[in-house]
Amino acid sequence: MAYFQGQNAGHVDVRDGGLQLMISETEQTILSSCFLCGAVELPYHTDIEKKVRQKTGAVLSLVSPGVVLENMALAGVRVVELAGLAPAPFCGMILADFGARVTRVDRTKVAVAMDTQARGKRSVALDLKKPQGVAALRRLCVQSDVLIEPFRKGVMEKLGLGPDELLQENPRLVYARLTGFGQSGSYAKSAGHDINYLAISGLLSMLGRSGDDPHAPLNLVADFAGGGLMCALGITLALLERHASGRGQVIDASMVEGAAYVGSFVWKSRAIGLWNRPRGENILDGGAPYYGTYRTSDGKHVAVGAIEPQFYDQLVQGLGLDPATLPAQMSFSDWPELRRVFARAFASRTQAEWCQVFDGTDACVTPVLPLDKVHTHPHNRDRGSFLQDDQGEVSPRPAPVLSRTPASPDMSRDPFVGEHTRPVLEELGYGPDEIQQLLDSGAAECNKLAARL
Repeated sequence: MAYFQGQNAGHVDVRDGGLQLMISETEQTILSSCFLCGAVELPYHTDIEKKVRQKTGAVLSLVSPGVVLENMALAGVRVVELAGLAPAPFCGMILADFGARVTRVDRTKVAVAMDTQARGKRSVALDLKKPQGVAALRRLCVQSDVLIEPFRKGVMEKLGLGPDELLQENPRLVYARLTGFGQSGSYAKSAGHDINYLAISGLLSMLGRSGDDPHAPLNLVADFAGGGLMCALGITLALLERHASGRGQVIDASMVEGAAYVGSFVWKSRAIGLWNRPRGENILDGGAPYYGTYRTSDGKHVAVGAIEPQFYDQLVQGLGLDPATLPAQMSFSDWPELRRVFARAFASRTQAEWCQVFDGTDACVTPVLPLDKVHTHPHNRDRGSFLQDDQGEVSPRPAPVLSRTPASPDMSRDPFVGEHTRPVLEELGYGPDEIQQLLDSGAAECNKLAARL
């Protein structure tokens, strides 16, 4: 396999050592260097691109400039992401952050993309209600390693793009189906959102304050942890297995099951008594006074997680309290009074003052930081945990950090809808006249000059 990275300069990675091409001496030198070292920097050689395509069917593909894919774990992996809401874009962004070349397929006649997680992706706009648009998507999938599709059960089959059809044409394809309820079961075709999937997973019943109704923690657990992240894990597992078998497979990523799996600790720890009390009255769900948040005198908050006795002792000491006057740490009946004592103590100083008291101790007390302040915290700043893109937007650095092949996310602006339609179609082998016919018919759309509001 071979691919080209960059607009005017980039990298070629040739993975097939047996590649035989009728090329010039200069081109032979370039490709020989690739065989020896894996990648070599060079100007864009259209002739090499054409010859590799003719010989192998591989495409030397343009991706975001400035991203050195060879130094990342998923370099060379070609991903098609069908545009959807939060979970699928997050999955695609993870793959792109770690080096995959992700092409998002948007609908036509869409002024603004809903994908706020488009970092490092390209955008091609196709009308899948037109046969020509479906044919273009089919060709894209046949030449890719991974497909991420977030539609309800049966939608892709109606288009003739179900796993049976695509895997027959591309047996190495990893076909990831990311849905709320999965591909089977009585809810498989039902609509839903994070809170519904969380409810069916059983975890929502565990979340909330004592005496209150169950409360969903944003849309993080099912959409992102159980959905996008779990789907990305499934894709990487399938790609790893493909090295041995040479075959792709279908991934049924259910957000219900993903959320439940993320919550395995809850199921596995019931036998040791962690959840014997009603919701909101246990150690880890807000019941314990030494595991929660407290307001400080300046209206900010600190988080406390002093579970172990030695950490709890440091908490009490830092608050300036006399242990002899306090009830036992594990006296459940005294927890409400102990919480009031802690609340009065924390309310006597500012957040910054409490940080001066507890930083450097093992009391497990940290400031609750708003999103616009996290990148300035000394710890986060020292590690470079947050990045600022070309538009000045701050977001988390991809995690985890790999020692040899860390993620190097593209920090340029997100793509316009359909911005890369023409070059993607060219990569797929469409000629200029064919591309113009697709554009004229409305089966494809190129919005290179469009702007996101």
